Amino acid sequence: MNRLTFTHAAAVAAFLGIMTISACSDVTTDLKAPVYKTSIREDETRMSAFKNDFPDEYASYQKNNEDEVMTEYKGSVAYRKNDNVNPLPKGFRYAQPYLKNLWLGYPFSFEYNEARGHTYAVEDFVNIDRINRYGADGKGLLPTTCINCKTPKMMTWHKEYGDKLWSMDANTFRGKDKISAADESINCANCHNPVTMELRLYSEPLKDWLKRSNQDWDKLSRNEKRSLVCAQCHVEYYFTHKDNGPAAKPVFPWDEGMDPEDMYRYYTGHGAKDASGKPGPFVDWAHAASGVGMIKMQHPEYETFIDGPHGAAGVSCADCHMQYQRAGGKKISSHWMTSPLKDAEMRACRQCHADKTADFLRGRVLYTQKKTYDQLIRAEALSVRAHEAVRLARDYAGARSPGYEELMRQAREMVRKGQLFWDYVSAENSVGFHNPAKALDTLMTSAECSRKAVDLAMEATMFGIGPSLAGDIEKIVPPILEHSRKLMQSPEHLQSHPWLKLLKPFPPAPQVWDGQTRIISGAPAK
Repeated sequence: MNRLTFTHAAAVAAFLGIMTISACSDVTTDLKAPVYKTSIREDETRMSAFKNDFPDEYASYQKNNEDEVMTEYKGSVAYRKNDNVNPLPKGFRYAQPYLKNLWLGYPFSFEYNEARGHTYAVEDFVNIDRINRYGADGKGLLPTTCINCKTPKMMTWHKEYGDKLWSMDANTFRGKDKISAADESINCANCHNPVTMELRLYSEPLKDWLKRSNQDWDKLSRNEKRSLVCAQCHVEYYFTHKDNGPAAKPVFPWDEGMDPEDMYRYYTGHGAKDASGKPGPFVDWAHAASGVGMIKMQHPEYETFIDGPHGAAGVSCADCHMQYQRAGGKKISSHWMTSPLKDAEMRACRQCHADKTADFLRGRVLYTQKKTYDQLIRAEALSVRAHEAVRLARDYAGARSPGYEELMRQAREMVRKGQLFWDYVSAENSVGFHNPAKALDTLMTSAECSRKAVDLAMEATMFGIGPSLAGDIEKIVPPILEHSRKLMQSPEHLQSHPWLKLLKPFPPAPQVWDGQTRIISGAPAK
């Protein structure tokens, strides 16, 4: 993998006005980890099984239960990311109001929250409205792939079912008889061999990527592994279309590269095959307003970080998010996997930046995040305008340009690209800090594409849709703040917003699941 030199990375950092990382030139020293021979079973998936052997690490891991700690832009309170109106925990001053609009017609529009700590991964999964809890058959309507990053139990299930696992219904595995939400959430077994405690992979898609890129896990440096174990989940991925392999199997779209432009190019294929057997563009869903086939980006932290100032200099994810600490007279990595900003002294940062005060370092982080957030919100609103422009142009009954069809094809492509680039930054959890240059460049491209989509739609209709698009987009297409699976059963709700009117109501259905408990009897979904 090509990386910037340290000198180049430091120059980029200085140009952006963020802290340089001159004190980190020795970060890549590949220290040997202690060698263990525990009595823990190699197929163990319970967190509690590690407590006796590793009490200090276990105690620090329990700090992931802290769900009321916020930073300026992020945190571990599960607030609704789209709600910029209500107070915490329902909303937050840096929420993004147009999320439900931009994902309309896709389960993400029902609920999308700020993530809590790793200890809550299973609990939050079984309670998220994206997974269906209604209907007598009890089916979740989403594949088991959705659980892939929530628990090490995926290793057990994959061993039992093979690649059939991915397309099985998610609700098959949500019950208490299948998994302990408290004890089998993300834990030691996701990253460590329980017997030797060596870093290992549980992630099938990362194993596949290493194989495709001719990399051998056993030959990688320990420092690379200290980031790659995080890259098992903190990455963009998609679900394989059944025409191209095991249905719904997760894949990392890195074959062209890890930048958004690379992924956009990758996604021009890998979709359903045409009559000649050639795969078309990959699509997650068709947007309910514009009809454009869209991509939902996940959380590309690794792809963003790896060629940013810190990643390029050889800093690993663990260096910043699992800082070293003293416990019981020995040095350990804290297993409270969290933001350095939650430490008033910024000790994780000052391991390298010892010549800077905590206040200075915090200020540089917030400076970058504010610049990124401001552009993110602008790109988001432009993406909404682009969808509306294509919707209006599609339904326009007036005089059309002779090149209408081609102009509309290009407009739809620009809508797709503009939202993918916006979502690359929106879904990434550092608000630009992992790679300020990439974040701002990506948002600039997003804005350009969305503006181009509007221009193309205007040209296609010989500017006939111009009056309908003039003015404040929040007045033309207001943010959708309330939307859920239950509300989808209400025809009245679907009349409350011009875009919601485009949806067909769900049939009335009783609630079957409450978290891990099936409250209406019947055979579990298969």
